[in-house]
Amino acid sequence: MSSDFLLYIIGGAGALFVIVLVAFLVLRQIMNKSGDMVKIRQLQKGTKENKFSWEIMSQKLYLIYNKVPILNRYLRKLRRRLEIINLEDEYLIRTQVAKILTKSLLIIVPATILIILLTKNDLMLMAILLIFEVFIIETFMSGMVDKIDNKILKQQIDFFAEIRHAYHEYNMVEEAIYQVSQNDELEISRQGERIYEILVSDSPEEELEKYYDIAPNPYLKEFAGLSYLTKEFGDREVDGASLYLKNLNNITQEMQLEILKREKLDYVFQSLSFIAAAPILAIEPIKNWAISQFSFTAQFYDGKVGLILQVALVIITFVCYMLVRKIKDNRNNSGMGQSENPWQNKVYNNMFFKKLVDMFLPKKGTKEERKMNQLLKDSASKQKIEWIYVNRITLAIVGFIVTFILFLQMHNIAIDYVYTEPVGDYDIVGQMSEQDARQGMEITENDNIYLDKYKNNNSITTEILLRDLRRDDFYEGVDDEVLTEAADRIYEKLQVVNAEYLQWYELLIAMLVAVLAFYGPIALLHFQKRMRDLEMEDEVMQFQTIIMMLMKIERVNVEIILEWMERYSNIFREQISRCVNNYESGAWEALEQLKNDVSYMPLIRLVESLQAAVEKIPIADAFDELDTERAYYQEKRKDSNERLISKKGLIGKGIGFAPMIVLFVGYLIVPLVLIGMTSMMDSFTNMSTMI
Repeated sequence: MSSDFLLYIIGGAGALFVIVLVAFLVLRQIMNKSGDMVKIRQLQKGTKENKFSWEIMSQKLYLIYNKVPILNRYLRKLRRRLEIINLEDEYLIRTQVAKILTKSLLIIVPATILIILLTKNDLMLMAILLIFEVFIIETFMSGMVDKIDNKILKQQIDFFAEIRHAYHEYNMVEEAIYQVSQNDELEISRQGERIYEILVSDSPEEELEKYYDIAPNPYLKEFAGLSYLTKEFGDREVDGASLYLKNLNNITQEMQLEILKREKLDYVFQSLSFIAAAPILAIEPIKNWAISQFSFTAQFYDGKVGLILQVALVIITFVCYMLVRKIKDNRNNSGMGQSENPWQNKVYNNMFFKKLVDMFLPKKGTKEERKMNQLLKDSASKQKIEWIYVNRITLAIVGFIVTFILFLQMHNIAIDYVYTEPVGDYDIVGQMSEQDARQGMEITENDNIYLDKYKNNNSITTEILLRDLRRDDFYEGVDDEVLTEAADRIYEKLQVVNAEYLQWYELLIAMLVAVLAFYGPIALLHFQKRMRDLEMEDEVMQFQTIIMMLMKIERVNVEIILEWMERYSNIFREQISRCVNNYESGAWEALEQLKNDVSYMPLIRLVESLQAAVEKIPIADAFDELDTERAYYQEKRKDSNERLISKKGLIGKGIGFAPMIVLFVGYLIVPLVLIGMTSMMDSFTNMSTMI
């Protein structure tokens, strides 16, 4: 093939390319000016994502986190809470879970690296900080979920206000809810759509019962139940106003009080969790500062007593941190979502461990079992009695092993200190100079030769050591006084090294720690019960609000009121449930039994009014004071919340500041004073001897 022919082919191809390019540009210009393309662009406008979309990235990150073994555990815990709020909106659930986990990782990864770098020479402190970091990050994630929960509660205020206007327009409950729910894409709108579906379903009562189990807060339960009753029995005018709207206003006022209560609790406790946890971060800096300023304290902080104080401070910090979290919000004792198959259940299902746990479980039908079940109910714990005993046995075993290892470590520290501490005289203030430290270390290394030689030899005496030192080149040319001092020093070191072995009483202490750890979960349940007792008044006042909403609705009877009280109860749920179950066999007797089951006087008075409404007078007359003295009860509710916040704040501050007080007083001031006084007395004694 000739070269001219190839040139023709290349030239033709080039010309064809230019023609096609020109035609494309001309056609594009024509299309851009056409009306169809303008319409297409307008339709596309606002639908295209930018190059980076956090929403899309969140979906991808969710899939990645779900595959990582440790992260998928937190992912599932977050899902359990967010599923309730978002009502089967899978896309939004995954987005929120991914955002929370990503923010948590952005905090925990740098913090972990920093902890490892700062504590690389102290493995025990590193392990403590890394374990404590897990608690901190779980608190952080739980707090972000709580923000979403509070957000939907605040949205309900505006949602109910819009419901009022829509109800005036349509005069139909379900239609008003539907119209308001279509107005925006807020979280509360999904709840409104779900309530609308319940009201128009073929079996609204069954669907309503299902919704009660998944509603994010009790106020949405009240709204759903009230809307259903109004749809079924109709609305009526009371004092010239719609009863439905008056009750809606009552729910709104309850929500406003709850929002204020949560905001005040958040304000009071916003820094207490950090204050309770901060002492762990300050242990090492305080120790280093004390040693740098007062060198005589090195023997204390690097010795056995210092280690014991460190461990005690860590335990106190852990306990106080957990208690502060319990005090702040006792509504959700199960944390970020209770797993249906936790590790305790897996352990108990193991044949070997089941036999071990059953040895400690109280026998069926015994007084001990009834007391334990009652404690679980009073503390609102979601755990089974078997899980509690798995926790107790696990903590006892871990407590014994950790204490045993701690004693072994204490002996190793004491021996290591003898082998590594430079010999020298300490001043009260300051450190040894570099030259003195170097000379002291040379003496220590020479002493170590004799320690290795005579270790575990109980027959050694200072005379034998003195004879060996006279033949030692290191002490060549020194007088007898220096040799005698060196022999006494080495002898004292040998006594310390030979005495550092596991003692019988240390095993006894480890067993005592195991017993205390065994009763730890029970003590925590009692603490939760005490915190719940503080909220009794708040729950009874909520019952009063429920009764006030129901008492003027036609065809509402005492049994319906009890069912509503059971649905929204927390502290008195067991007693009210028993009353509801026994109601059909005798209303008066069931209410009388409820009075005997509770000891809180305001609830007893409420039950007496219910008894009067059963046989004697109408419900509206039995509770007429709730309506006539509404303003008084409203102010009383506010005062009750203030007192509750004040009590929780006082207890929380006492517990939250306890680790900080122990840190500065027990770990810094007291050791400095005691060791300083001892050093001064020794110095005065030496001066007196010299004189």
